[in-house]
Amino acid sequence: MELFIIPAILILGTLAVLGIVRANLKICQPNEVLIFSGRKRKLSDGSSVGYRVIQGGRGFRIPIVERVDRIQLNTIPLDLTVANAYSKGGIPLVVRAIANVKVSSNEAELNNAVERLLGKSLEEIQMIAKETLEGNLRGVVASLTPEEVNEDRLKFARELLDEADQDLSALGLQLDTLKIQSVEDDRGYLDAIGRQSTANIIAAAEVVEAEKREQAKLAEAKADIEITRAENEVRILRAQLAADAEAEEAKVNVAARVAEAKAEQELAEQEITLAEKRQRAEVIVAAEAERLAKEELAKGDAARILEDGQAEVDVLTQKLELWKNAGSDAERLFLIQMLPDIMREVIKTVDNLKIDKLTVVDSGQGGSGNGVPAVMSQIAGATPALLESLKASTGVDIASMLSRAAQSSQSAQSTPPGEAPAPSTPAD
Repeated sequence: MELFIIPAILILGTLAVLGIVRANLKICQPNEVLIFSGRKRKLSDGSSVGYRVIQGGRGFRIPIVERVDRIQLNTIPLDLTVANAYSKGGIPLVVRAIANVKVSSNEAELNNAVERLLGKSLEEIQMIAKETLEGNLRGVVASLTPEEVNEDRLKFARELLDEADQDLSALGLQLDTLKIQSVEDDRGYLDAIGRQSTANIIAAAEVVEAEKREQAKLAEAKADIEITRAENEVRILRAQLAADAEAEEAKVNVAARVAEAKAEQELAEQEITLAEKRQRAEVIVAAEAERLAKEELAKGDAARILEDGQAEVDVLTQKLELWKNAGSDAERLFLIQMLPDIMREVIKTVDNLKIDKLTVVDSGQGGSGNGVPAVMSQIAGATPALLESLKASTGVDIASMLSRAAQSSQSAQSTPPGEAPAPSTPAD
């Protein structure tokens, strides 16, 4: 039996603990606050209160020691109607407005709401807020004229919010919105003001309309003047543009003629330059061809002269070799080669001598008749003079060479066969 009692006690104890926890664990909704009262708690300013506030979340109530109350944070709508609210100047007005208030969630204002509104129903809170706002509404109306209340309702609502804010904050309430719906009076003051305003507006409108008509006429006249002026300016502008166009056209024509003349001049200059270049090219080409031809001829002449000189050198070289090989007969060879030239020079002495008539006059001395032999001896005497002239000009003594050649010839004739001739003395 004891085996069943102990588990049953444990289960019952557990259930009891869970029931106690559930009964004392309080959940706070977003649109409410929980007030746990029964214990002391210090605020942020250092003061002590006998409660604690939870906004959202959850909290555990200590059984027997604490109590939990709820305050709703929902919006509370209010219909405000203030009758016989005397405005500035003693005119009674009837003001109708709507407002929305709620319990403030600010810590300081929430503490005011806990102390002043805790335990009150929604209707009671609504009545307190309505009476407070109506009193504030009367105070604001008393500070404004009927015209200000009726015409500038935004200013009216703004001043009402400024005045009601302090009173509502003291109650822990917050004014969300306030709208003035109508402003009326029982004596017809506002209607008179309205009619006067309407009349003033109509009169002003008529004045404005008349002014507008006058302004329209004036504007029309000004527009006509401006149109006429604009037309005149357009005509002047057209004339100026036409003149400018003609001037530009003339400039273009002149420029075209100048450009054409320049082009023709440049073309003529180019043709002259081309002709000069062509003539210069022809002269240069002809001169170059002539120069090349002369160079080729000069080269040919130089080559021929070089070949002739080389041939003469070769002949002279062969002659020297021949004279060297000839020994004592070299003078004979030289004399044999020189005889034609010597004879030509001798003939030249009398070549140009033309004798038309020769008259020999004998001196008659002794009756010997020596005239003709004397002339012949004079002609023969020219030969030694010629040989001396050749010796002076060439250095070759032909007379001596002829003399030695004659001696050699005589020696060769007088020498018996088989004997060698005597050696000849070399010429100087």
